[in-house]
Amino acid sequence: MIPITRPWLGEEEVAAAAEVIRSGWLTQGKQVEDFEHAVAAYVGGRHAVAVNSCTSALHLALLAAGVRPGDEVICPSFSFIATANAIVHAGAVPVFVDIDRRTYNINPALVERAITKRTSAIVPVDQIGLAADLRHIREVARIHGLAIVEDAAPALGATFEAERVGSRSRLTCFSFHPRKSITTGEGGMIITDDGEVAARLRRLRAHGASTSDLARHRSGQTGFETYDELGFNYRMTDIQAAIGCVQMTKLDWILNDRAAAASRYSEMLAGEERLRLPYTPPGCRHTYQSYCVGLPSEDARNVVMSELARQGIATRRGVMAIHLEPLYRGRVQYSLPVTQRAARETMLLPLYAGMSTDDQEAVVGALRGALDMATSRPHAALV
Repeated sequence: MIPITRPWLGEEEVAAAAEVIRSGWLTQGKQVEDFEHAVAAYVGGRHAVAVNSCTSALHLALLAAGVRPGDEVICPSFSFIATANAIVHAGAVPVFVDIDRRTYNINPALVERAITKRTSAIVPVDQIGLAADLRHIREVARIHGLAIVEDAAPALGATFEAERVGSRSRLTCFSFHPRKSITTGEGGMIITDDGEVAARLRRLRAHGASTSDLARHRSGQTGFETYDELGFNYRMTDIQAAIGCVQMTKLDWILNDRAAAASRYSEMLAGEERLRLPYTPPGCRHTYQSYCVGLPSEDARNVVMSELARQGIATRRGVMAIHLEPLYRGRVQYSLPVTQRAARETMLLPLYAGMSTDDQEAVVGALRGALDMATSRPHAALV
C-alpha cells in the first residue's frame, strides 16, 4: 500500500514525548513556549500562540480580528470545510468567491466585488501549501478597513516572492495535522506581531484565564486568576509541543525532500496531455502538502481513483467546494465555475518526505494505465 501521506517521525520525537510524560507536566507548559518561539523565529513573526488545531486557531484569530456575529467574511469555497466552519463558529457568515484556475487560490480580482457594508474580514487560503497572492488583497483590505486572517494551514515554510508565510499578515494560522509540513498529531498556531492581540489569544485559548498555569507555577506565590471574557479550551499539550520542537529541526529537510518528490512527479508526467500538473508562480516556495493533478472530467477522475485504490495506491479528491456541501448548500446560491470544475476534476497523488523514487514510479505507471481506462470511455473525453 502506498499511502497518501506519511509523517516524518523518528526516535527523537519518541524520546521527547517520553521525557514530557516522565516529567509529570503534560498540559500547556514550557514545551509549548519553546515550540511557539521556534515557529515564530522561523517565520519571522513576533508572537506565536499554540492551540489544539488550526480550526481553533482560525476561530480565535477571527475573534481577535474583531469579527462579530452577523458580519460577513470573504473566503474561497475551494478549501477544507474548516475554513468556513471557523467563520460560522465566530458567528459570522462566509461569503465565497472563486479561485484562480492555475494556483487554486482565491482570485484577488474577485474579492472587492464581494464586499458589502457587513464585511469585516477576508480569509485567503494558502491552498495545498502554495502561498496566496495577497498584494491586491491587502490593498483592498486597507481601503475598506477589513481584517485579514490568513489560513495557512498547509503552508509552514512557504514563501511568496520575498515574503515568508507567517510574516505577511497580521494574523496567520498554521496546522500541524499529520498531512502538513510538520506534525504534532493535531495542533495549530497563530502568528501575530501585535503583543496585545497575542496576550488576548493566550487568554482565549485557556477559558479566558488572566494568568496561565505555567505563569502561576513559576511565580512561586499564591494567586488567583480572573475570567473577564468567555474563552475556550483550545490548549496544546506539552507532549504535542515536544514533538513539534523536534519536528522544527527537520522542517527544511522535509520541505526540500517534498519539493524534490514533486519535481520528480512533474518530470515523469511531463507531456502527459490528459493531466493538468501543479503550477507554482516564479519565486514562490510550495510546501507540497500533496501533488494535485487535474483530469479531463469528473468521471475520468473517479475511474482513476478507483483503479489506483484497487492497486493499493491511496488518493484523495483535490479539494472540496464548500458551498456544495450539505451544510452550506442552499444558504446562498453561488456561481463559482472555476471552483466547481476544480472540485470535480482534481485529485491528490501520494507525496511525503522520504517517498522513494520506486514508489513514485509505481504511482505514475498505475496512473497512466488508469488514465487509459478512463479516457477510452466516451463520457471521459478530453476537454
